[in-house]
Amino acid sequence: MFKPEMWSGKKAGIIGLGKSGQAVAALLHKHGVQVLISEEAPVINAQKIALPAGIQVETGGHTDALFQCDFWVKSPGIFPRIPILQQAKKRKIPVFSELETALAFMPKGVRVFAVSGTNGKTTTTALLGEVLKTHARKQKQKKQVFVCGNIGSPVSLCADKIQAGDDLVIEVSSYQLEDSTFFRPHIACLLNITPDHLDHHGNMRNYVKAKGKIFKHQRSNDVLVVNGADAFCAELSAQAHSRVLAFSTNPKHLLQTVVVFDGDELVFSEGHQLRPPQLKGIHNIENAMAAALMAFSAGVPEKTIQTAFDHFHAMEHRIEQFAQHHGVTYVNDSKATNLDSTITALKSFDARNNIWLILGGRDKGASYEVLLPYLKASCKCVLTIGEAMDKIERELPGYPVKRCDTLDKAVDTAFRQAQRGDVVLLSPACSSFDQFRSFEERGRVFKRLVNARIFRERTDKNK
Repeated sequence: MFKPEMWSGKKAGIIGLGKSGQAVAALLHKHGVQVLISEEAPVINAQKIALPAGIQVETGGHTDALFQCDFWVKSPGIFPRIPILQQAKKRKIPVFSELETALAFMPKGVRVFAVSGTNGKTTTTALLGEVLKTHARKQKQKKQVFVCGNIGSPVSLCADKIQAGDDLVIEVSSYQLEDSTFFRPHIACLLNITPDHLDHHGNMRNYVKAKGKIFKHQRSNDVLVVNGADAFCAELSAQAHSRVLAFSTNPKHLLQTVVVFDGDELVFSEGHQLRPPQLKGIHNIENAMAAALMAFSAGVPEKTIQTAFDHFHAMEHRIEQFAQHHGVTYVNDSKATNLDSTITALKSFDARNNIWLILGGRDKGASYEVLLPYLKASCKCVLTIGEAMDKIERELPGYPVKRCDTLDKAVDTAFRQAQRGDVVLLSPACSSFDQFRSFEERGRVFKRLVNARIFRERTDKNK
C-alpha cells in the first residue's frame, strides 16, 4: 500500500508521460518527492506537457536513471508485461498505480464511488455525479462532488482539492484496476463484462480478474451494484464481502434483481419509482438503474434522483445524433471501441436496413463475425477504415463492405450515397490509436467532416 509519509524526500519514477503520468508526477513533486518521468515514445507533443519546474523527463526509451528511483508509479494502459516492469520486479522496486497513489493523499472521510464495466461506465459515472451534485445543492451542503478517473480527469488532479466529507466518483477502467492492490470503494458498480482489451490483458480470464478487483477489498458495510443478467458479473459477485444489489432489464437474470423496468418507469423493490433519463437505447435504462441504486445506497432521496435524471442529456461520442441533411441522420458513437458497444448502438435503431456503418481502427483481438446478425438486420453497407480493415473484410464474408482507409473518405462515400431515411453511424468497434490520439478526437473529426460537407453544399446551392 502506498503511504506518502514513507516516500517524502525519496525519488519516484513515473512510467508514461500521458495525462495520468503528468498529474501524479505533479502531485508527488508538490509533496516533496523527487520525480523522473520516463516515456518510451521518442516524440512527445510539447504543447500537451505542463509540468512544474524540477521534474525530470526522459523520452525515447527508459534509461538506467529509472533504476535509481526508490519507487515507480505506472500509468494505466501501459502493458504490465513490458521488460522494464519485469526488471523492476526482479530488483524488488515497488510499483504503484496512479489511482492508489492519488487516493493515498486524500483525507479520511471521503466517500468513494467507483463505476466499471465494459460499456456504459462513462454515462453511469456522469449520471451518478449529477445526482450527488444535485443532492448536495438541495441539502445546501458545503461538500463537493468530484467526478474523475477514466472519464477524462486523472484522480491525481483531485487529490489536493478534496476534503473530508466530500464525495469522489471514479470511472475505473480495467487498466486501472489491474494495477491496483488495495483499492476499496465504499459503493462500487460493475455494469457488464464482455470481450474487450484482449490485446492488453492477453485473454478473457485476465480481463475478468481485473474487473473483479473493484470490490475485492470491500467490507460488509460497503455496497456492490452488479448486472444480474451478466454471467461474469454474477459469478464474480459470489466472492463479494459487501452487500450485493443486482439490476437488469433482461428477465433471464442470474441474480435476484431489486429493480425492474415496466416500459415507462424504473420500479424498485423498496417502493421507489423513477422515470429514466431521456437517453437512447435499453442499455441506458440499465445505466440509470445502476446509478439510482448507488445513489439510494448513499442516502439520496427519490425526488432528488428524479430531478437529476430529468435534466441529464446524452454525452458526446455516445450514440450522439448531431446532424441531419436531406433526410439523412448522422450519429457519432466514437466511444464504441469494442464489438459489444457497436452491437448496442445498432440495436438502439429500428431494424430497417438503413445504416451506413463506419467500422475500424486499431483491432483489439475479438472476432467481427459476431456483428453479422446485426449488420444483416440494420445495415446497408459497412465502410471500413484504419488498421483493422483487412481483418474486418475477412471476418464479414459475403457482406457488402466498402474499403475507405480514412474517416474522411468514409464520410465522403456515405455523404454521396446515403438516401433519405438512412443513418450514417460512426461506431468503430476498435480503438482510435492508429489514426487519432483518442476516441474523442476521432468523434470530433467525424462531426467536423460531416458539418463541413453540409456547409459546402448549402453554400454552393445559395451561390
